[in-house]
Amino acid sequence: MQKTIITVQDLYKNYGNFEAVKGISFDVKEGEIFGLLGPNGAGKSTTLEIIETLRDKASGKITVDGLDLDISPNEIKKIIGVQLQTSGYYPGLNLVELIHLFAGLYNEHVDPMQLLDSVNLRDKAKNKFKELSGGQKQRFSIATTLINKPKIIFLDEPTTGLDPQARRNLWDLIRDIRSKGTTVIITTHYMDEAEVLCDRVAIIDSGKIIALSTPDQLIDDLVATGFERPKEVKQANLEDVFIHLTGKHLREE
Repeated sequence: MQKTIITVQDLYKNYGNFEAVKGISFDVKEGEIFGLLGPNGAGKSTTLEIIETLRDKASGKITVDGLDLDISPNEIKKIIGVQLQTSGYYPGLNLVELIHLFAGLYNEHVDPMQLLDSVNLRDKAKNKFKELSGGQKQRFSIATTLINKPKIIFLDEPTTGLDPQARRNLWDLIRDIRSKGTTVIITTHYMDEAEVLCDRVAIIDSGKIIALSTPDQLIDDLVATGFERPKEVKQANLEDVFIHLTGKHLREE
């Protein structure tokens, strides 16, 4: 039986009179890819930022790998990796220098080339972050979450704006990270992405969890209500056609 690595109980967060998170509860199992899905403003990012110790909660209880968020936030920071937005990188440093900088902040010894190899960026080691393509920037951003050898990483919409090859390459990277024992929490607006990657998903709307299960179970539950798609389901979609015709290899400058 999988160990529970994150527990969120009755979490609330207000911004003035606005209730962004309204008493949500869920568990994340060790070694799973867990998705938080929902429209813009549903409370996904707020929930993640509270777990990541980046934002205060109004009330509720959160434990991360047995650590109470209220008691041990600094210990939690040591065992998680959080994907930075692109504005978080010093523009004058190349990728190796950026890795050394982050490793110093974490007081970790890291082999930059080995880390770049893990995200297929060795050939960009001397490039500055701003010189990378969109897919390369996202892969490097994910690489920086791994510097402190975290038990859990948080990825907030990691494939937004990427072309189909770069997106599927990132899926492979996320699966590879999980295969090495790291728990992954992801938010995405792409339902196909969540269906392919996530072991379980929680759907959040207006600050509340309205569904939580495996993607397959949620789909089966919907079908059981008598739901039918308005047109015949095909064996492939247009993205499959695109990938088949143009290949899975990355096309990057």
